[in-house]
Amino acid sequence: MRISTSAFNAAAISDMEQAQTTLSKTQNQLATGKRVNSPADDPVAAVKIQEYERAKQESTQFGQNADAARNRLSLEAQALTDATNVMQQIRELTVSAANSATLTDVDRQSIAAQVDGLRQSMLDIANRKDSNGEYLFAGFSSQTQPFARNSSGSVQYAGDQGVRQLQISSSQTMADSDSGFGVFMNIQNGNGIFTVQPAPGNAGDVVVGTTAVLNQAAWVPGNYILKFSTPSNYTIVDASNAVVATGTYTAGSAISFNGVQFNLNGTPVANDSFAIAPAGKQDVFSMLDALSSALSTPVTTATQRAALASTIGMTLSQVDQTIDHLTTTSASVGTRLNVLDTIDGARSDADLQRATSLSRLQDVDYATAISNMNQQLVALQAAQASYARISQLSLFDYVS
Repeated sequence: MRISTSAFNAAAISDMEQAQTTLSKTQNQLATGKRVNSPADDPVAAVKIQEYERAKQESTQFGQNADAARNRLSLEAQALTDATNVMQQIRELTVSAANSATLTDVDRQSIAAQVDGLRQSMLDIANRKDSNGEYLFAGFSSQTQPFARNSSGSVQYAGDQGVRQLQISSSQTMADSDSGFGVFMNIQNGNGIFTVQPAPGNAGDVVVGTTAVLNQAAWVPGNYILKFSTPSNYTIVDASNAVVATGTYTAGSAISFNGVQFNLNGTPVANDSFAIAPAGKQDVFSMLDALSSALSTPVTTATQRAALASTIGMTLSQVDQTIDHLTTTSASVGTRLNVLDTIDGARSDADLQRATSLSRLQDVDYATAISNMNQQLVALQAAQASYARISQLSLFDYVS
């Protein structure tokens, strides 16, 4: 008669189940290539692995944000370069138009037509899109065309002044563009400090020449009027009509007051006047509109020729301001691209270190795991064979 006990069976089955579980765990490690497949495998390592995985996901998102910023900034950099080239061409045309002694009305109208074409090129640049179809210079309103002409023909800005910030690291954000208002609509007039403009009703042929700031600390921003009492005497008054300077005029000589200086050339008549004011802001499109209009207007008198020369001189200063403004903005974009490269390098180094640490915690040692599996398989087979053999013994086998 075959004799067995529940205790013997339970113990034997428990041992085999334990061996099977251990073997299954090792086989799973070899199948996944990971030493830790659940928190139960190594609770301490599992916590660290979760931290590394979370950091990896954040790094991936930061990298995607950086790529998006780089793409838009690269497109903006090219747009600014193209805009600067357009302004350089406009500067050349403006310089050529300044030679009023040899140019005819037809010549100036031809230059005006070229200015109109370049103005349209500038408008196209200002309305460029990125690879996602979003406008580069519309601020937060990236789906709205930022620049368009209104019913009167003037270019208006329909975007906003917002700048989208992308998180490129745990502690740093990056502006992925500049608003069109800041790039094309908010440019200093004149020399950036003050402007000098002839009054529309002047009868003489005085032309405004170069302007300069001698002592900016002495400059008192305000509206002033220079008025000729005679062709050789002038008075400068402020907004309250208080006299701030007087002098004797000589064509081509410099006139100075309150730390600024400018040159006038030509012969004035009594009551001719010039407005002196702090440099305001002007958009590039209205500046080009004014230049085109001035060049398209026939010139028949010395007074008109002087007014045109003053307009061209003032425009030339504004063109230079625009080129400087675009160059400064380009430098800002270049700086941001350099920062992105630096951040990318640091992120790559951190990713590599994190991957190494994660591998040490998580990846299985195949040689060790295979050796363990073979040992565990042998142990399981031995336990199964022993159980099968012992379970078939009879009472006579035990007492013999």
